[in-house]
Amino acid sequence: MAGCCTCATPTRSKQAGPPGNVGDELRQVRAAAWDARLAGLRAVAEARAAGHRGEHDRAAAQHKLAAGYQALEQAYRQRETVFAQTMADRADWDQATRAQRQLAVAADAELRRRHPGQRFAALRSAEPEPATQTQHDELTLTPDQPPGGIDQWIRDLAAGHRTFAGQLADRQSQAVPSEDPGYADLGPAFPAWPSPRRQPILQPPKPEIPPSPQILKRAIDRDTDWEAAD
Repeated sequence: MAGCCTCATPTRSKQAGPPGNVGDELRQVRAAAWDARLAGLRAVAEARAAGHRGEHDRAAAQHKLAAGYQALEQAYRQRETVFAQTMADRADWDQATRAQRQLAVAADAELRRRHPGQRFAALRSAEPEPATQTQHDELTLTPDQPPGGIDQWIRDLAAGHRTFAGQLADRQSQAVPSEDPGYADLGPAFPAWPSPRRQPILQPPKPEIPPSPQILKRAIDRDTDWEAAD
């Protein structure tokens, strides 16, 4: 449901949308950080081997390359932290608003069913715009150049994480007041969608195993003995 007709209500009022979907960017920087780490370790090993051979210039160059890869890994890890926080916020948003979003879609469908001849504006999605190709290109760093600061659009995601945390806490603290002031609240105004519970797996009945002829003969003989005893 996230990202498709997610934040419109039957009155067509646009609510706060979900955090951005940066799953592709998160995978990209994680893979790049891992590659930079491996390349840095390889450069350190090459520097040691060159030092043992007396190739001091090559060893110095490899040490410099290793330092560049280490700085590259740190830069990617910083971006990974921001993207991971954004995706975690998105999961929290999905769980906190799923019931209300489904009610909005159901109310819109019921409104159209009751008034088939009337035209209504389509539900509007509040899904943020995905990252542009230019922003994707900014995530590609090279070890020969020192990585600069985090780009503005990533800093905006980090600022959005802090804002979202406050909004979610405020939403979860709201309660439905009782009509009688002397009684406690009736419960949370926006209950979270319950996580699906694992149901027991239905097992088909085990096939009946027919008894062997020897067992059947013993049963018949036993019944015959009982009848003779009676």
